[in-house]
Amino acid sequence: MPSAPPQSDPVLLFGEWLERAKASETGDATAAALATADASGRPSARMVLLKDVDESGFVFFTNYDSRKARDLEANPRAALCFHWPSLGAQARVEGRVERVSAQESDAYFATRPRDSQLAAWASRQSAAVGHRDELMARYAEMARRFAGAAVPRPEFWGGYRLRPQRIELWRADERRLHRRTCYEHQPDGWRETTLQP
Repeated sequence: MPSAPPQSDPVLLFGEWLERAKASETGDATAAALATADASGRPSARMVLLKDVDESGFVFFTNYDSRKARDLEANPRAALCFHWPSLGAQARVEGRVERVSAQESDAYFATRPRDSQLAAWASRQSAAVGHRDELMARYAEMARRFAGAAVPRPEFWGGYRLRPQRIELWRADERRLHRRTCYEHQPDGWRETTLQP
């Protein structure tokens, strides 16, 4: 079970937990539920994959025309929740969200499998489609368009960075007296608080 020494940097501690989860989870340990809200406050959640994390924040990528992206443009605050059953652990991250640079998005897009790159071009994420055949036809069109060439990143696709303002690290206890440590970002660093389960 992960441990949380007092006065830890929660981002570094999260990174340690993530590495342990990658070694023990049967699924993708980078998967997280991303919660957003639109301009009226209506919430929405979906799974995303964490692609980078460091002191500047937690990075994921998407179509900039997707519902999540529209929510983030209207209300640039979000939350991520990771659950690692093999560790008996969860991590919750809340904060402001901003787009990563075009250069950072280009660099990550270049590492994606070609099929994923073509899919990014083909899908108008979150838009209705009359029949799946239409989507497959667009994919085939993109495959022809970029045949024999590198696939560039579409301008409508890229990354977001969630800059953490609050991080909660949760560890299971068999008595259901779960261990919850909350870290809130202050001008002089992180303030650590133990929460009751």
